[in-house]
Amino acid sequence: MPHTIPHEDARPSSFDAHHAPEKKYLDDCVHCGFCLPACPTYVLWGEEMDSPRGRIYMIKKAAEGQAPLDDRFRQHMDNCLGCMACMTACPSGVQYDKLIEPTRAQIERNLPRSWDESIFRRLIFATFPHAERLRLLALPLLVYQRSGLRWMLRGTGILKLLPKRVAAMEALLPDVPSHLFQRLPSTIRSKTAPRRRVGMLSGCVQQVFFPHVNSATARVLAAESCDVIIPREQACCGALMLHSGMEEDAVSLAKKMIAVFESANADTVVINSAGCGSTMKEYGHLLRDSPEWAKRAASFSAKCKDISEILCELKPQAPRHPLKLRIAYHDACHLQHAQGVRQQPRSLLAGIPELEVAEIPEASLCCGSAGVYNLLQPETANQLGDRKVENLLSTGAQAVLSANPGCLLQLMNGLRRRGFKAMPAFHMVELLDASIRGISTDDLMRGGNNLSI
Repeated sequence: MPHTIPHEDARPSSFDAHHAPEKKYLDDCVHCGFCLPACPTYVLWGEEMDSPRGRIYMIKKAAEGQAPLDDRFRQHMDNCLGCMACMTACPSGVQYDKLIEPTRAQIERNLPRSWDESIFRRLIFATFPHAERLRLLALPLLVYQRSGLRWMLRGTGILKLLPKRVAAMEALLPDVPSHLFQRLPSTIRSKTAPRRRVGMLSGCVQQVFFPHVNSATARVLAAESCDVIIPREQACCGALMLHSGMEEDAVSLAKKMIAVFESANADTVVINSAGCGSTMKEYGHLLRDSPEWAKRAASFSAKCKDISEILCELKPQAPRHPLKLRIAYHDACHLQHAQGVRQQPRSLLAGIPELEVAEIPEASLCCGSAGVYNLLQPETANQLGDRKVENLLSTGAQAVLSANPGCLLQLMNGLRRRGFKAMPAFHMVELLDASIRGISTDDLMRGGNNLSI
């Protein structure tokens, strides 16, 4: 239940006392409006309360006890993709992430959802953060895809009769790899004197549905003279839970992740999924109140780097071979906005001979993936996906590239709605891997990771 939190007007806050949105972050917003054209929902609808400025206003009113935590309040907060583009656009340095995330946690604790909404969310969080459960779920999906049943159901239009959220889950399904239960070794040694000992996050969805990205990451790191440690005990990083208001679950997973990588004794923790990276870099803030964990969390977060960051730090020593290819680079929001990593991937791609990198118009605007947003809010996500696909096609690129598999799945779904059968889609590190190994452009495109749609 809400508790009294001191404010200048002495009114009881609508928030409870545990990690309520802090006044110092609320007061940073001067309501200038620079965030408006950067916000995906404001761009779509032009509604003030569906802009960062409007949401901050609502959060402040709730903190001051002048607005209740009701369905209207929740809807505007749910509409937010959490892309953090507003932080890049803001001239005042408003830390929007430190407002929307605690607000969502307040909502989840104090405002019960409908039974169907609750069940759907429980289904998502009971599966996606658990790699072993995902592997078991993937077995019938493998049969569904390889038997031709998927092609038949999509062709007949029967899937349109499903509830929108279920249909969205089916539309976003990646190809299930046949080697579901194969895993990378726990240690991969550099063939030369190691320059760095790195721990590598294997991820949840990543290790099950995108093992080729993890393999490419490990090969590139080893080629650049790193010893790579991949702890078998690692679990989910907690990103999906934190971004959805499930703070207690995120805290528990963060502690486990820290302990596992402390045991690995790595100089750096390397991450190849943007959403995971943005959360792991914020463990220090997440565990700030814990006497036992606060210092450990801050130390851990300081070691966390995106794969593009560490490769830029190391400077290339493995030769790059040409890839004559025009690709469109899509910035993942949790990389460019939440982590401020934008130039590093481009610098690495510029080191590949004959590779042409096309910039996608409206690069700062979210594609609509946003973790599980495209499952929870499929209609809005599709509008944003369609807009991003239009911009992607305008580049005339032969393939699309990103640093987040969720974004690639969202783009492939949008291409399918436009009538495209498939388009080669790669994680950035896959092109680096192909260039280092000397794989030809034809072999890359022919045998590459075309995300089936």
